[in-house]
Amino acid sequence: MHNTRLDALTEYPFQRLATLIQGVTPKAAPADQIAMSIGEPQHRPPELIRELLVRDIDGWGKYPPTPGTPDFRRAVADWAARRYRLPAGMIDGDANILPVAGSREALFMAAQLCVPPDKRGKRPTVLMPNPFYQVYFGAAVMHGAEPVFVPATAATGFQPDYALAGGDNLARAAMAYLCTPANPQGKVATLKRLTDTIRLAREHDFVLISDECYSEIYDGAAPAGALEACAALGGDLGNVLVFNSLSKRSSVPGLRSGFVAGDAKLIARFNKLRAHGGAVQPVPVLETAAALWRDETHVEANRALYRLKFADAAATFGNSHGYYTPDGGFFLWLDVGDGERATRALWAEAGVKVLPGAYLARPDATGANPGARYIRVALVHDRDRTKSALLRMKRVIDDLT
Repeated sequence: MHNTRLDALTEYPFQRLATLIQGVTPKAAPADQIAMSIGEPQHRPPELIRELLVRDIDGWGKYPPTPGTPDFRRAVADWAARRYRLPAGMIDGDANILPVAGSREALFMAAQLCVPPDKRGKRPTVLMPNPFYQVYFGAAVMHGAEPVFVPATAATGFQPDYALAGGDNLARAAMAYLCTPANPQGKVATLKRLTDTIRLAREHDFVLISDECYSEIYDGAAPAGALEACAALGGDLGNVLVFNSLSKRSSVPGLRSGFVAGDAKLIARFNKLRAHGGAVQPVPVLETAAALWRDETHVEANRALYRLKFADAAATFGNSHGYYTPDGGFFLWLDVGDGERATRALWAEAGVKVLPGAYLARPDATGANPGARYIRVALVHDRDRTKSALLRMKRVIDDLT
């Protein structure tokens, strides 16, 4: 059988990157080469997981429950209530929370949950920012929806305004992805932007998918979230699903542990869907995850290290190449004029692997790719290696521009 939807997908960004730099031999010694292209946290995981993952040996011999354990759901509910100052009783672990195997798989499956065969007799749309996280596009295409790209550029504050998506696109909308802090630009959606988007979702009956996996890495004030916006609107969670994980917050991407929270009806349906095909969390992983959601000490240390690296980046780049310290997340979004050219030069001359911004975006109505001038740089390595790489990068980019 031939899957035409799969054929509609373009290569994943890292496949395109491999093709771009194929045949390029870095001048830097292997020990000095560094991959800053992928957002894989390299900070040391919290010590507390060493004991927790092996404490319940019997738990590895049990089939995991799809909805997780009551203790995991309670830990997440308590964390969300503390983090976003939610009113007592607004979020119920049993009704409003479901564990997921990291956020990527669940963000993809959300389209299977939310996209109907048609909406108002027409092909449904899925709204997403441009630039965007590639899973959003893949989810829309593979579930039969039309992707609608809404500008998230410097002119819009690097966040999309879905009210500008167009009347027909909104009428057909099944869901809208919003990433805050944004990947790749690191800008957060304000509380007003979040409440306005939730109102829009309810007006046009689509689901807001709020991707908040970078929420705990920030430079100044803690970013607002969609749960906080729901509280500001009276506490109703209707038409809203929030996704988060421990990968970035706790530097444990290999644990593959996250959650989805929100609308009780959607959570119940998601549980039913995941019972048929979702990856479930082993009981010892759920126990470890619950402990991590209850502990803020390791998160504060993690956040402090990222702040130091951003201070180094600011000292290195200053006001050049469009540098700004992002509100959250761990990416630099640098304007280098031609992202693909800079990527090849950085790998060849500095031994630093980055990702061209064009691979995270689609051409707009004018045919211009809003990411073409940029590169995305992940500050995920230790401070010394990162600082050395940034200095080498600056010299190469200065020569190019």
